[in-house]
Amino acid sequence: MYLTKEVKSDIFAKHGGAAANTGSAEGQIALFTFRISHLTEHLKKNRHDYNTERSLVLLVGKRRSLLDYLKKKDINRYRAIIKELNIRK
Repeated sequence: MYLTKEVKSDIFAKHGGAAANTGSAEGQIALFTFRISHLTEHLKKNRHDYNTERSLVLLVGKRRSLLDYLKKKDINRYRAIIKELNIRK
């Protein structure tokens, strides 16, 4: 399993403020970004895995929604998480 409890708690501790703060927008965006990168690598090897492709599209949409929410609520937090995760190329 690529996403263990330890990996999740590390992501939330780094981006969410605390390991127990799993509801923060930054923590969830970071977790989605980790999962998106994993699924992208999987799809590079398995081009015809359409179920994973659908999951990836849904996950990108969820991350986009959270980013829109964060942008509307606090533009500085939005800019910080974009820069930290290198989402925009």
